[in-house]
Amino acid sequence: MAFIDYYKVLELDKNASEKDIKNAYRKLARKYHPDLNPNDEEANKKFQQLNEANEVLSDPEKRKKYDKYGENWQHGEAYEQQARQQAGGFGEYGGFGGAEGFSSADGFGSEDFSDFFQSMFGGAGSARGGRQAKFRGQDYNASLSLNLRDVLETHKQTLTVNGKNIRITIPAGIENGQTIKIAGHGAPGVNGGPAGDLYIQFNVAPDASFKRDGNNLYTTLKLDLYTAVLGGEVTADTLNGKVKVKVSPETQNGAKVKLKGKGMPVYKKENEFGDLYLTYDIQTPTNLTEKQKQLFEELAKSSA
Repeated sequence: MAFIDYYKVLELDKNASEKDIKNAYRKLARKYHPDLNPNDEEANKKFQQLNEANEVLSDPEKRKKYDKYGENWQHGEAYEQQARQQAGGFGEYGGFGGAEGFSSADGFGSEDFSDFFQSMFGGAGSARGGRQAKFRGQDYNASLSLNLRDVLETHKQTLTVNGKNIRITIPAGIENGQTIKIAGHGAPGVNGGPAGDLYIQFNVAPDASFKRDGNNLYTTLKLDLYTAVLGGEVTADTLNGKVKVKVSPETQNGAKVKLKGKGMPVYKKENEFGDLYLTYDIQTPTNLTEKQKQLFEELAKSSA
């Protein structure tokens, strides 16, 4: 995986404050969000990089390691531990004062920096019994945009991450912003170390007709005045098709009715569903005929 300069991704310098990072991420995430750039692979790639950069730089501990070790920030603790165990300090190597004295600003590029530690730890290990330090591979982060109807059923989908096709199973009921881990699909390890993991964040776009709140759905159903007053039966849309709904006489505008089990599937719980809540929006009749107006006038007089 090519080295990504997280500061450049967020269009910041290394002196950026936490507030600068937060504001830059929000601004660029809105610009490159998949919902605003459908079928734009470059925008989608940029959005993934923004999420990755924000995850690291918005965390003080991760940022500290990134500033010190650059591309190899996830192995920072392992480097320092190996330095203490195998080299016993780097004072004998030109007075650098230990591994903590190094950064990419000391004249080592990200590639040289990695090579330096590899030669020091690997070489020292070989001289002391043929052992080389094993490091876990870097985790990858990716995002996947879906529609609400895409998560009604469990299904498989193929993602391309760093040029590699990965077939994943998307569980029904997954929520917006939820992240799942695919073990072993990150960067390969160093010296036979385990591979990192792949973390996929799901962006579930809002639906035009249904509002989601956890496992429940909410929608508005238009109801004519006559059915509202006299009662009857209407047809309502759900994400799984149409259903018949009985309307009680004298139903008021804004009244709600619950359709049990017609909401979203519950995540990783087979045959469990939330509910669908309908809010009635009573429509006042328009373009009345003279006869209809007369009838309404008579009704008004009778109720006076």
